[in-house]
Amino acid sequence: MSELLALRSHDFAAAGAALGEAVMRLRGAALHEELGRIARALLASPQGSFMADASAELRAGASSDPHTLQQDIRFDGHLFGSFEVAGRHDYDAEDRRQLASLAALAGPLLQVHSLAQRATHAYAQVEAQLAHQSQILDQIHESVLTLDQMGYITSWNGGAERLFGYTALEAVGRNILFLYADEDASDSQPDLFAEQGGRMMEVRRRKKSGEIFWASLSLSPLRDLEDRPAGLIAYLTDITERKLAEERLHHLAYYNELTSLPNRTLFTRLVDQALMVAQRNELSGCVLFIDLNRFKLVNDTLGRRIGDELLRQVAMRFRAALREEDVVAHLSGDEFAVGLFDVRQHFEATTVAQKLQAALDAPFLIEGHDLRVGASVGISVYPQDGFDADTLLGKADIAMARAKEGHANPDHSVAFYSFDMNKGMHERMRIESGLRHALGHGELMLVYQPKFEIGTDRIVGAEALVRWVHPERGVVPPSEFIPLAETTGLIVQVGEWVLEQACAQAAVWQRAGMRPFRLAVNVSAREFTESLPNRVADTLARYALDPDWLELEITESTLMHDIDRVIGIMDRINALGVALSLDDFGTGYSSLSYLKRFPIHTLKIDRSFTTGIPNDASDCAIASTIISIGRQLGHRVIAEGVETPDQLAFLRDSGCDEVQGYLYAQPLPAARFEQGLRENWLLVG
Repeated sequence: MSELLALRSHDFAAAGAALGEAVMRLRGAALHEELGRIARALLASPQGSFMADASAELRAGASSDPHTLQQDIRFDGHLFGSFEVAGRHDYDAEDRRQLASLAALAGPLLQVHSLAQRATHAYAQVEAQLAHQSQILDQIHESVLTLDQMGYITSWNGGAERLFGYTALEAVGRNILFLYADEDASDSQPDLFAEQGGRMMEVRRRKKSGEIFWASLSLSPLRDLEDRPAGLIAYLTDITERKLAEERLHHLAYYNELTSLPNRTLFTRLVDQALMVAQRNELSGCVLFIDLNRFKLVNDTLGRRIGDELLRQVAMRFRAALREEDVVAHLSGDEFAVGLFDVRQHFEATTVAQKLQAALDAPFLIEGHDLRVGASVGISVYPQDGFDADTLLGKADIAMARAKEGHANPDHSVAFYSFDMNKGMHERMRIESGLRHALGHGELMLVYQPKFEIGTDRIVGAEALVRWVHPERGVVPPSEFIPLAETTGLIVQVGEWVLEQACAQAAVWQRAGMRPFRLAVNVSAREFTESLPNRVADTLARYALDPDWLELEITESTLMHDIDRVIGIMDRINALGVALSLDDFGTGYSSLSYLKRFPIHTLKIDRSFTTGIPNDASDCAIASTIISIGRQLGHRVIAEGVETPDQLAFLRDSGCDEVQGYLYAQPLPAARFEQGLRENWLLVG
């Protein structure tokens, strides 16, 4: 009996293993057939089956054969079918127990099997739904892509492939920045990807081909299953055609179709905007009204085609003659306008007017015709003449008519709306014209103001100063023409002339055997460029002049722009053996942290501080401080404008090294200066 039980136990274990394998491996009818076979084998019955459609209770009475065993398979309140075996005459209680145990084992296995089937079916449905949605996304025209919170692309539909030219394989996993146009990359701040969506914008993007296009971009939030932000959904549509159409409409509305310059509408808008800035910053501004002379004759004689081309070329010359920030407009026909809003004084507008007139001097060669036109210019000034563009433009037009009527040569006629400004402008133009003539006709000369060492009263140097000897007016004060030369740029030519003449004179003294002393030449901010060291070196070489004879005086304000570039230029000058002096010290804005970096030899105290010594406590304090700074930095200090013994005494007691001024000597012509040197001149009363 025990052997029979052991055999049955072994058979049940085998049946259980077979049952587990069948549930894992098989599905449908094949599983049902295998379950029936396992039941037959376990109970050694010729017949046996698994029925999934009804329970034994429902089949009760359908078969009353005592040689048939039936057992429902239940688990956790669910019926999964039943086992039925038949064909033996000796089924006993142990057989019934074995079949019940097999059903008990099959129950949980079939439940897992059922759950797996449902999950597989649900997954298949989800897959089918996703595939369906993917097909829809791929078929729509709009580009749809998703990004994670760091801006990396996580999905890419067919519309995006068609728009950008990249496949999903090429795009997914890359940061969205690779689609940005270069100049728009700065707009791609990380906070864009942290937004909660809801943004709509127009952006520029780059295709795989390199083409830049305009797109309408809409962002929506992307959330995970727990409703936490997971990124963004981006919808893009190509709007390049619409943008181009808008740009064409904008150009037609605000630009002259012929010359592509702003028209009157845009000009007044730009001027009004600039005037608002000027008002806040308490700046001045000017409007120039320009009317071409002889254009109507060209247009009427040679036809509109030639006239149009002439206007196009005039517009190009005007644009080239102006700065980028200046506004130039083509108002209508032969009328143009210019807005200037970065001017320090209103008379600078005359320089611009003359530049525009000079731009028309060269003939225009059009279809074999040699054409010449000129221009009359009227100027109005903000705020004296008006506070808005229309008013200023109207008054500049009136000034233009006044210029055209009241000038012998309309091509060089310029007039301000204000009579007082007109008068000042004509005087300024007269001086400017005279100065240009003086440069080429020997009317300039140098005088030399000695520099004396305090304590020994010996001459240790001199400053070369330019004078203009006008054939009718006599000596023109430097205060009249030096600021004008600075404004017009003539200071560069004046500076070149001074350097040339000073070196020529120093070379004469060098050949005469005189002991070298520093001859100081003033260098303006306009001259202080990268070319200055080479110009100085060439001049020294041309006159075979020892560099110990030369000193360059630069103003403090020159040093306040692009410090590293300025120091580089100064180093190159020092390398030549030429000394550097910082002129007008204390009147600019230099920082002491920069001062210690400048390779200078001398600090010059400006005469505005010397004048009040010793009675003005502030001037005394400033002068003493400059002397102290200079000594601590290892620089010599010279005071200019010394005219009284009291001033000299204060400077001597404060430790100043050198002085120049009328107490010792006024600026002298070269011959008189040389005479003083040869006479061992110690003091001039």
